[in-house]
Amino acid sequence: MSQVQNLVSVVIPCYNHSAYLSEAVDSVLNSTHSLLEIIIVDDGSTDNSGEIACKLTSKHENVSYIYQTNQGPSCARNRGIAEAKGEYVLPLDADDKISTQYIEQALSVMKNDLNVKVVFCKAEFFGKKTGLWNLKEFSLKKLAIDNMIFSCAMFRKKDWENAGGYACELIGGWEDWEFWISMLKNGGRVHKLDFIGFYYRIHHYSRQRSTTKEIERHTVNFINRKHRDFIVSQLKGPLRLKRKYSESINTFMNFFGFVFFYRKNRLI
Repeated sequence: MSQVQNLVSVVIPCYNHSAYLSEAVDSVLNSTHSLLEIIIVDDGSTDNSGEIACKLTSKHENVSYIYQTNQGPSCARNRGIAEAKGEYVLPLDADDKISTQYIEQALSVMKNDLNVKVVFCKAEFFGKKTGLWNLKEFSLKKLAIDNMIFSCAMFRKKDWENAGGYACELIGGWEDWEFWISMLKNGGRVHKLDFIGFYYRIHHYSRQRSTTKEIERHTVNFINRKHRDFIVSQLKGPLRLKRKYSESINTFMNFFGFVFFYRKNRLI
């Protein structure tokens, strides 16, 4: 599919978020950058999300709607991005919002620096919790341990293709982290805009709160298998369940492994 230059494709996966979908779409339509398409991917909702989406498509010619059986947010994003006509992509969950200038400012950075693969911004909570979302500064080593780039960040569709898309095996918000590793581990810069451009809704359905130790263990094992060389290069060994201690544990294990090997094999 040929891509339209300067067109930004905003992909909105939606699962039972009919109460918020219009608000998310309106925040995009109010953007100062006008060359947009909005792709709503209904991931098998059981509420009236489809009805709301169809009303939006009839009202706005740059809004389209796709329905699929429930497959999770990764597959929904992949489906929408695969259909996208834009050179640039911005995922947005159906219960969140963006500021009017976010797309324009992010696009300006990406057009002026081809080495930048990902642009995001400062973020703020709203809903059940308010205030600034304090995110760690980006580095590859920090990315090997944890995620500091939320899903609503701009990237080029070609880089999504090169990364192999989002891993449908991962859920609970962990798919974002693995996707950024896939995209950035072999190079490319990350740029953070110095203003609040993303608003993350907190409610009792928020996926950020759905984390369990079982999901985390599955994610860690998945990343260790898929990105072994990257993880070892950054952490001197595998990612551990106590992730922030991974490098310290690996350094300790490597040292005592060497000492044990030396003592076992030295000549007497």
